[in-house]
Amino acid sequence: MEDKRKHKRLELSGEILLKQLGGSGDTESAQIDVTDCSRDGIGFSTTAQLTIGDNYEANLRIWTKEVLHVFIQIVRAAKKEDTFHYGGIFIGMPEGDKVRIEVYETVKDQLHE
Repeated sequence: MEDKRKHKRLELSGEILLKQLGGSGDTESAQIDVTDCSRDGIGFSTTAQLTIGDNYEANLRIWTKEVLHVFIQIVRAAKKEDTFHYGGIFIGMPEGDKVRIEVYETVKDQLHE
């Protein structure tokens, strides 16, 4: 099957802050396993239940061990046993952070050749 994705996907790690943007109450965090990430969006798994259409904050640890503070809008969800897999798009991501992700795509491609 041909991959029609606009950007390559990367594997990273991080955490998501379990407080909807603009919501009130305490902020909790949950670990996420990032299954793919591109300059436009992210796919990840977690045991936390999130709401499609809502926006969340997340901290992503990239290959340089830097942490990118991002905002994600959840656009799809699927449950498998006791784990949820989500897809989200980045909202308001600075161009510099997008470039960091693109640089990693390039480095990863060069190492695999």
